[in-house]
Amino acid sequence: MLVDLDKDPHYQAWKDKDDGTAVIAGDKSLEPYADGLRYRYGRYKEMKAAIEKAEGGLNKFSQGYKLMGFNKTPDGILYQEWAPGAKEVFVFGDFNHWNRSSHKLSRDDFGRWSITIPNNPDGSSPIAHRTKVKVCVITHGGMSLDRNPAWGSYFVQNPESFLYDMMYWDPDQSEKYEWKNIEHVKRPDACRIYEVHIGMGTADPKIGTFREFAENVLPRVKKMGYTTIQIMAIMEHSYYASFGYHVTNFFGASSRFGTPEDLKYMVDTAHGLGIHVLLDIVHSHSSSNSMDGLNEFDGTDHCYFHEGAAGRHSLWDSRLFNYGQWEVLRFLLSNLRWWIDEYHFDGFRFDGVTSMLYKHHGIATAFSGGLSEYFGYHVDIEACVYLMLANEMLHTLYPDVMLTIGEDVSGMPTLCRPVPEGGLGFDYRLAMSIPDKFIELLEKYKDENWDMGNITFTLTNRRWNESTISYAESHDQAMVGDKTIAFWLMDAEMYTNMSTHQFPSPVIERGIALHKMLRLLAFGLGGEGYLTFFGNEFGHPEWIDFPREGNGWSYHHARRRWDLAYNEELRYKFLDKWENMCHTLEELYPFCRKASHQWVVLSDNADKIIAFERGDRLLFVFNLHPTQSYSDYRIGTFWPGKYKLVLDSDGGNVDGQGRVHWDIVHHSTPQPWNNRPNYLQLYIPARTCQVYRCFQLDSEPETEPPRNIADEPSPFTS
Repeated sequence: MLVDLDKDPHYQAWKDKDDGTAVIAGDKSLEPYADGLRYRYGRYKEMKAAIEKAEGGLNKFSQGYKLMGFNKTPDGILYQEWAPGAKEVFVFGDFNHWNRSSHKLSRDDFGRWSITIPNNPDGSSPIAHRTKVKVCVITHGGMSLDRNPAWGSYFVQNPESFLYDMMYWDPDQSEKYEWKNIEHVKRPDACRIYEVHIGMGTADPKIGTFREFAENVLPRVKKMGYTTIQIMAIMEHSYYASFGYHVTNFFGASSRFGTPEDLKYMVDTAHGLGIHVLLDIVHSHSSSNSMDGLNEFDGTDHCYFHEGAAGRHSLWDSRLFNYGQWEVLRFLLSNLRWWIDEYHFDGFRFDGVTSMLYKHHGIATAFSGGLSEYFGYHVDIEACVYLMLANEMLHTLYPDVMLTIGEDVSGMPTLCRPVPEGGLGFDYRLAMSIPDKFIELLEKYKDENWDMGNITFTLTNRRWNESTISYAESHDQAMVGDKTIAFWLMDAEMYTNMSTHQFPSPVIERGIALHKMLRLLAFGLGGEGYLTFFGNEFGHPEWIDFPREGNGWSYHHARRRWDLAYNEELRYKFLDKWENMCHTLEELYPFCRKASHQWVVLSDNADKIIAFERGDRLLFVFNLHPTQSYSDYRIGTFWPGKYKLVLDSDGGNVDGQGRVHWDIVHHSTPQPWNNRPNYLQLYIPARTCQVYRCFQLDSEPETEPPRNIADEPSPFTS
């Protein structure tokens, strides 16, 4: 039942609050936690006010890269570093013939060290482009520690030590990249995300490059219909198999894939195609490496991180930031600005947000949804304040561009409400329970035992006023020890029975049918945006496994088999086609967007039918029964009028049996059914899904019926 908010006393009582409790206007259940919301918002306001007073505001404060690290001046290069626990600090490298004592830094009252390295007598830069630079920290105990500059922007692995060393990056005009697309791509209304990894982006058993990705993968992204790419593992990480989540150098673009200029070329190419570009940002933890990472940077346990056990993640073997430290806030907020200002990224997917939000980091915690789990002393308020500052800064400075996604498994309420209301400010959260549910079904239950009510509940179990990115599988589900949905469904038969020159075996027929259905279920009902890990859309086989000692340092499972999707003699092409058709449907008749209409019409466990209304007069119908087809099956619907089939998983063009006629115009009957005012009678084959569109209401003039998506010209051009 719809509520008139203008007449709702609860909404009116809370909507204009300016103390962090305005979020209660949209959720009455939060009212008992008003004090917690006020406290959190108060701490945010205090920190923001302090930054404005001491630093001139978030805009200036978040441009710390212009203050810290290496910055050119008329007199030379100013180098500044924060190392409050150090006794002495020196900078050395190729520029001074590796003399560890000739260039000593001076300390200020805040633990910041600085030195101006004068220009050469001929006026040239004292540090040459692509030369190594290190910092030597002398501890109060007399130890001499070699470290990488924390704000360095380019790091290359030393073939002798296997550690990563900073290379000073200052290309001349002949090497410096010139942007062709100066403006960012505006935040898309339809958030259809392609999650990618640059190194895996090639079919060859090697590490792919930024330029190869730009030339070979980005045109495919555009052609398939994705609006956004989310790029993993950009921030420098010494261990390739960490998937980029054990970051060693936060301002460095990973040199495995090319130079900083190559990354700019790739982002620029994406923008030229109209693709919105997100960076998978890791601010939840840091690699525990000391010699080429941030750990024990100044010789103490607590420079950038909490001291002792509070500063260590027991499951990830990594360090945890102290978000209450002034210079840590400068470092992290400036890191966000760096990736936007230097590389033109359009937004961020924040990794590991659950670990940030709670002092227990989500370890051994089963979140049941009780609101007491989200408020109290176990919540890390300093981390919450950092996220509020970050989101408010990003959305204020880049209002038409910025998009932020929080990876939170806990279900923290207000995560995706605006900061002025008292929320944490994200645009979307990830629907992390959906892929887990699909894997559970495939691993533990026979098809006939799938519970339609449980599936529907999982797909719709989200906060009504907080937007969600849905997905059937991401990189997480395909990591070694698990496998892709396609491999769960078809396993070893994918090696022998995917040829189009033979009839599909029962395993392949079932696998292709369910692969199409599960993906559209997540796309259609699971959220206000959609994501897939690249390659999985065409049923990528097997799993992901990066080169390591245990697999003989093989790249066999750390690549994408694009050849499978493009091979006309293999059935992967049908799954690839289906994915493109789903995106075409969403583009022509929007359904997976914010404020999109959604109503579950039917979830019948006996018949294995799920039906729901979504978006622009679309009726989705799924028959998950393994053997039973239905004739003249009644499905309730809201819209009275004429309907036409626009998407069919049983079409011959996507390896179906072609049992549903595409040209029939269906007329609704004005009689209540399934708690809807009208109904249709449809033929629904077993293990198929169809989408019908009400193209003409009874009250509207005669309208030409739409074509099936298979017959529509693609709205996406490469």
